[in-house]
Amino acid sequence: MVKFDYHTKVYYKDIDQMGVVYYSRYFEFFEKARTELLSNIGLIVTEIEKKGFFLPVVSAKCEYKEGARFEDQIIISTKINNFSPARLKIIYKVFRKKDKRLLAEGHTIHAFIGKEGKPKRPPQFFLDKLNSAISD
Repeated sequence: MVKFDYHTKVYYKDIDQMGVVYYSRYFEFFEKARTELLSNIGLIVTEIEKKGFFLPVVSAKCEYKEGARFEDQIIISTKINNFSPARLKIIYKVFRKKDKRLLAEGHTIHAFIGKEGKPKRPPQFFLDKLNSAISD
């Protein structure tokens, strides 16, 4: 299993009129956490793309448990349990740092495609890094 915790703060731009994080912001938090998770295991998104591989989100889900508020420190815990050659599923849990309350949880599913938008098999360098990280 690959795990990474991404820490961030809720800013005024993230909240709605009720002072709670706007629902779509959680997908932005997921994206930041995902980028850092991959970077942490040596998979830099821009380098993957330079080699002609892209990982678009083909499915995304988020369940909201409790709203984060302005200036809350939050942790987005990310993990990859396993990996299929056709799809990459990344799981997220969002916690408020001060009380460890679960605020939201969800996942994104990614496909591998080339520049022309057609499905591709994951590159060997990607598989090697991911398998190495999962087995650690």
